[in-house]
Amino acid sequence: MDIKRSGSQPSGKGPAEWFTGRVRIDRLFQATDPARVGGASVTFEPGARTAWHTHPLGQTLMVTAGSGLAQRWGGPIEEIRPGDVIWFPPGEKHWHGASATTAVTHIAIQEQLDGKAVDWMEHVSDEEYQAR
Repeated sequence: MDIKRSGSQPSGKGPAEWFTGRVRIDRLFQATDPARVGGASVTFEPGARTAWHTHPLGQTLMVTAGSGLAQRWGGPIEEIRPGDVIWFPPGEKHWHGASATTAVTHIAIQEQLDGKAVDWMEHVSDEEYQAR
């Protein structure tokens, strides 16, 4: 058994290569071989968001606080709220983040395939973000 005590892992800043705006990442768990699932609590300040990206084995988001937005490539921008669970299938290009006026926190869970859990792409432009 391995217990990760609350507060025992430092918070991290979402890197500018993958995020727009202020983002805090709190790693929750990272499985060791042969398991391959990992999870983090991610908080986006108002207007903050991910870049477009995909996950080789998909991603689940569980919104825990605030009000956010999510969009899959070619689809409408969807509002996400606490209690919502969002599934992005393997390879589906998407982004997610806070609304323009309210922060959002979600738990993100994804598996690694050959050591990789995400493929990052271009940033979501202000025009794309505001297209709602």
